[in-house]
Formats: sequence, C-alpha cells, structure tokens
Amino acid sequence: MEEFLIYSISGWIGIILIILGYLLLSNKKLKKNYVLYHLINLFGGIGIFISTFFTKSWPAATLSLIFAGISIFYIVKILGTKTEYKEFR
Repeated sequence: MEEFLIYSISGWIGIILIILGYLLLSNKKLKKNYVLYHLINLFGGIGIFISTFFTKSWPAATLSLIFAGISIFYIVKILGTKTEYKEFR
C-alpha cells in the first residue's frame, strides 16, 4: 500500500507540473523557447512515467517517456544556440 501511495503521488505531481507549464505558456508567462518551460515538462513527464511504469500502464508510460524525451531534446537545442538567443526563464 505504501509503495502505491508513492507512485500515485509521483503521478499527481507530474500532472500538476504539466498543467502548470501549459497554463504558464498559455498565459504568456513562459515561452516555448524558455528552458524553464521544458524543465517543467521534463519533470512532469518523469513523474507520470514513474507512476505509470510501476502500475504497468504501458501506453501512458510510453507517452510520458516520449514527452520527457521531447523536453530533453529542446533543452539541449536551446542550450546549444547562440548566447543572444538563449532564454532561461
């Protein structure tokens, strides 16, 4: 029971982070080229992945892993751009 609670909390935190990122993007508090936006999505995806992996919800685990991978791709891309184009907010 205790293990299930940890996985459940991980999933809820992940969902909250992804919703928060989307809300901040939609309200123009963050932009798609901000590293912070992608970090929020990365940790959200990881949280959901942990929850869905251990509860054996394979489609959701796959989706959240892909979501986290896309976030990593864009973080690397943003950090690899010229200094004047980097936006870290």
